[in-house]
Amino acid sequence: QVQLVESGGGSVQAGGSLRLSCAAYGYTYNIYYLGWFRQAPGKEREGVATIYTIAGTTYYADSVKGRFTISQDNAKNTLYLQMNSLKPEDTAIYYCAASTFGTVVAGRAADFNYWGQGTQVTVSS
Repeated sequence: QVQLVESGGGSVQAGGSLRLSCAAYGYTYNIYYLGWFRQAPGKEREGVATIYTIAGTTYYADSVKGRFTISQDNAKNTLYLQMNSLKPEDTAIYYCAASTFGTVVAGRAADFNYWGQGTQVTVSS
């Protein structure tokens, strides 16, 4: 079993920054991919960023590329999402997710089998 716990959400003005954290607990040794997803009101859940835990390679959705950065701290079993230049359209519940699969399609929710409870991010104009 793997448990994921997000933190760091909140309310900010457009142009501001926020850093999300996701702590992983339990048997984490065979997690190959970690990702951040978000779901806005009336929208489907979408992939934001993905990291391959072995090599540290990353993927970003076009909508956040250049503004968001995904990173991991293996010693702390923690995943981060640094969000800069936030826009009102970034408002959503943000979820961290983990996958034990050998390969994934970046940003595809069905390829991730462990999920956190979500943390709310609200960006006002």
